[in-house]
Amino acid sequence: MIYTVLGILGALIGGMTARKRGGNRKDIAQYAASYGIAFALLGFVLTVLLDRWFI
Repeated sequence: MIYTVLGILGALIGGMTARKRGGNRKDIAQYAASYGIAFALLGFVLTVLLDRWFI
């Protein structure tokens, strides 16, 4: 659940970053995908750590 939320949040942040820098649609899609993957990976690690600590 955490990784899904962070993945979507990362995609939104990536898309807004590319748009702010004046990118075209392909740039926005690439930034959204890369930020989404990075944030989802961070969320996955966070999920595993929380699972190890509390369960």
